[in-house]
Amino acid sequence: MTAASASKAPITIHKIGIIGAGQMGSGIAHVCALSGFDVMISDISEEQLAKCVVNIDKNIGRQVNKGFVSEADKKAAMDRIKTGAGMAPLSDRDVVIEAATENEELKKKIFRDLCPHIGPDTLLCSNTSSISITRLAAVTDRPERFMGLHFMNPVPVMKLVELIRGIATDENTFASVKTFTEKLGKNTVSSEDFPAFIVNRILITMINEAIYTLYEGVGNVRAIDVAMKLGANHPMGPLELADFIGLDTCHAIMSTLHDGLADTKYRPCPLLARYVEAGWLGRKTGRGFYDYSGAEPVPTR
Repeated sequence: MTAASASKAPITIHKIGIIGAGQMGSGIAHVCALSGFDVMISDISEEQLAKCVVNIDKNIGRQVNKGFVSEADKKAAMDRIKTGAGMAPLSDRDVVIEAATENEELKKKIFRDLCPHIGPDTLLCSNTSSISITRLAAVTDRPERFMGLHFMNPVPVMKLVELIRGIATDENTFASVKTFTEKLGKNTVSSEDFPAFIVNRILITMINEAIYTLYEGVGNVRAIDVAMKLGANHPMGPLELADFIGLDTCHAIMSTLHDGLADTKYRPCPLLARYVEAGWLGRKTGRGFYDYSGAEPVPTR
C-alpha cells in the first residue's frame, strides 16, 4: 500500500461512476440518481448508453405512475445522470462501480484500464455476483480501496445488497461503501470472499438442481415451476427465474462455484450448457426454458 493510496478515513460519497450500461448498470444508476447522487455511466457503446438512459426514464416513469415517485423527483433524477464513452469521464468520481458481464478477464481488463484515469482516493467496487474480489482487486493499484458491491436484480425493486471484503479491503473503505449503500435505501449483508458469496451460492445451486430435475425427466418445465411456486411459496419457479437472470449468467456462476470449491455437487448441468451453446439465454434472447415470442411464455421442453 502506498501513502498516496492509503485509506486514511471513511469518505463521504457524492459522485458515482458506473461502468456498464446493461441491465445491472442501468438499475444501479436509477437508484443512485433517485437518491440524490451525481451519476456518470460509462460504456464502450454509445448506442447502449442511449438505450440505458431511455430505459431508466421509462422505469422511473413506472414508479411515477404508481405514485412512488413524483414527476419533480423523476426530472431531478434524470438531470443527475450523464453518460460518456471510455474511462476519462470517470476521473472525478468518489466511487466507481463496475457492472460489466460476469467474465473475470473482462472485469480485470476494465480495472486495469480504469486506474490510470482516476484519483488516488477513488474507491472501486465490482458488482460481480460470483468472482473473487481478492483476485479482481489484485490487478488494481489500490486493493485496500476495493470491495464487492453486489446488487440484486432488478435493482430498483430488490432491497438487498451484498458487501464483500477482499483480503486487502480496509475498514474505512468498507464503512464508506456501507454508508453509501444504506443511503440508497438498501439493506446490506456482509459476505466473506468465497465463490458466489451468499445469495448465489444458494440460489444458483437450487436453479442448477431444478435443471437437473428437468434433464433427468423427473418433471417438465411447467411441472417444476408450478411445484416450487405452490409447494415452496416461491414467487417465480426456478426455471422461469433462470430465464430472467440469463442462462449464460447462471452457467458462469455455477462454473465459478465448481472451479472454486472443487466439489462435484456444483457441476453445471449439461442441459444448461446445451441451452447456452444454442444461444437460448432466456428472456433477453426471447428463448430459454420458455419461448417468449408469443403473448404468453410457452415451455420449450
